[in-house]
Amino acid sequence: MMAALFLLKCSHFWRLFVDKATQTELEAAAFRELIKHLQKHTEVQNIDLMILADFCRNCLAKWYTAAAQERGVAVDYEQAREMIYGMPYQEWKEKYQLEATAEQLAAYQAKQQGKA
Repeated sequence: MMAALFLLKCSHFWRLFVDKATQTELEAAAFRELIKHLQKHTEVQNIDLMILADFCRNCLAKWYTAAAQERGVAVDYEQAREMIYGMPYQEWKEKYQLEATAEQLAAYQAKQQGKA
């Protein structure tokens, strides 16, 4: 409880001293680091991300595409996936994607049922 209150206070304090443009720049930098991290760690499978965090590389590509469309920028899903994966999706899939195990599929299914 105290940690949550501290975070709320820090969040409020942060907004007092960081303008919107700087906040956007910081968020964009953090996003770029996330993308670099995911591109480097090809051993992390999308299904594992979905199980643990309820998003994956494809979700990021969908969000990127939606953000572009909201701003009138022509970026389609395949272009966004190439940006997220660092290569064409089909190439990444052939090089790095493993077949999901029975355990992974069961964990994913349990996660989805838990959301209902």
